[in-house]
Amino acid sequence: QIIKQVSVRFDSKTLHIPAHSAEKLSSMKDVDWNNFLKRVCSLLDSTEKNTGAARSKLNLLYYLCTVAVHKEIASRLMSSQLFPVLIQQLRAATSWDTRAKVARVIGLLALHTSDLGENVPVSEAVILLTELIRENFRNSKLKQCLLPALGELLYLVAREEEKGDHPRECWAVPSAAYTVLMRCLREGVRLFHG
Repeated sequence: QIIKQVSVRFDSKTLHIPAHSAEKLSSMKDVDWNNFLKRVCSLLDSTEKNTGAARSKLNLLYYLCTVAVHKEIASRLMSSQLFPVLIQQLRAATSWDTRAKVARVIGLLALHTSDLGENVPVSEAVILLTELIRENFRNSKLKQCLLPALGELLYLVAREEEKGDHPRECWAVPSAAYTVLMRCLREGVRLFHG
C-alpha cells in the first residue's frame, strides 16, 4: 500500500542560503553554482547540536526536496559533492527526523536524475539504506521513510545499466538490498510515495 507524501514547505526567511528556484539554479554560471553547493554542503555538514541548528538543517533539506524534482538540477546535485554529504548525514544524524528527510532528498534525486555518472557512490548509499532498514526492521515508521529511497536508487541503477554506458561494477548492488526489499514487501510495509 502506497502512502502519498505530504508536500514539503521550507521557510525562506530562516534558510541560510538564497532560496533560488530550480530555473535560477540551472542558469547559474559554474562559479556561482560551485559556491552555492559549497554553502549547502557546509550547512549540512555543520556539527552544531542546538535546536536551532537542527531546525535549520531540516529547513535546508525541505528546500532541497523542492529543487530535487527538476531533472537537470537533480542530475547536477546527484553528481556533485552533495551526494556523499547526504550519505554522511544519513549515517551520522542522531535525529530520525533528519535521517528521514535526507532519505527523501536521496530518493527524489534518484527518481529525477536523468544521467548518472559512474563516480557517484550509489552503492554506498544502497548499502547504508539496507543496513539501516535491517537494523530497524521492527520499526515500520522508519522503514516507510527509508524504503522509497532504496527503491529509487535500485531503479536508477537498473535504468542506467539498461543504457549500457557504464560497466556493471560501477554501482554494484549487494544481494542483501534485494533480500531486505523482498522481506519488507512480503510483510506488506506501507510505503511513502512522492
